[in-house]
Amino acid sequence: MDQSTAQDVASRIIENIQKVIVGKRREVEIAVIALLSQGHVLVEDVPGVGKTMLGKSLAKSIDCLFKRIQLTPDMLPSDITGVSVFNQQTREFEFRPGPILGQIVLADEINRATPKTQSAMLEAMEERQVTVDGITHKLDRPFMVIATENPIEYEGVFPLPEAQLDRFMVRVQLGYPSFDDEVSIMDSQRVHHPIENLGSVATADEVTAAQEVVKEVFVDDQIRRYIVSLVHATRTHDDAALGASPRASLGMFRACQALALVRGRDYVLPDDVKELAVPVMGHRIIVTPAARMKRVERSSIVEQALERVAVPGGKAGGWVSQGRV
Repeated sequence: MDQSTAQDVASRIIENIQKVIVGKRREVEIAVIALLSQGHVLVEDVPGVGKTMLGKSLAKSIDCLFKRIQLTPDMLPSDITGVSVFNQQTREFEFRPGPILGQIVLADEINRATPKTQSAMLEAMEERQVTVDGITHKLDRPFMVIATENPIEYEGVFPLPEAQLDRFMVRVQLGYPSFDDEVSIMDSQRVHHPIENLGSVATADEVTAAQEVVKEVFVDDQIRRYIVSLVHATRTHDDAALGASPRASLGMFRACQALALVRGRDYVLPDDVKELAVPVMGHRIIVTPAARMKRVERSSIVEQALERVAVPGGKAGGWVSQGRV
């Protein structure tokens, strides 16, 4: 697959999702970028803005095995990974796979599950495999977890462990639709929901091939240094108890390649890094207790890092730093 074909695959998926998620093209693009980057998406927002619909519409746009997990406090890790059951007829143990052994997995209300149950997804999200009773089961490609959570509820929920948060490549916040978009949503659902008639516009093989094309997008050395400088800036910020991890640098690197491909380029620009800095790094930062008392947001730490770190500029013959802002 060449770059233009991969870009066409991405465009088809984005346009198809927008039939359900109205007026949120940037958020839809970020979700598709995570898919092309072989990453996972955390959709975090208030109730009723379409978090679950974003996950379902992305899954339906791809001809892949879709699994949904409705997380509850009483779920066990085996409810996600699967369990070995003794077959009395064959006198052998048989593995019954859990829903994590899909390709596009929607983990709805992930923060309603206990940390022990949430951790059952860690191996699958990072290593694309599941180990049950000492036996490792490889996951099919493409594999992606789309998790939703409501950040304003405090009863009956469990905060996501930092190890879990760090495995999500991007965090998407949909927000409320505009006035006109909300009227359009009412009209589109007058008879039935658009998700009911949404068909697939790409195959698993096309998505996998597009993921390989993303890896060929050129990233200049100064762009790579710019990414690492931003990550380091979050670690040394006075309001950050814990900055972004090296996994954030890798996620930013791959996500910028995917964004460039979606925009029709075979090279990454500094603007790509700026656009994805908050979605990729914002959820990975822990704010100090003192800063939390001052209502300092995690995203503001990333934004301040963007203001302080030197931005590579372009000139004939290559990239050149233009000094600190």
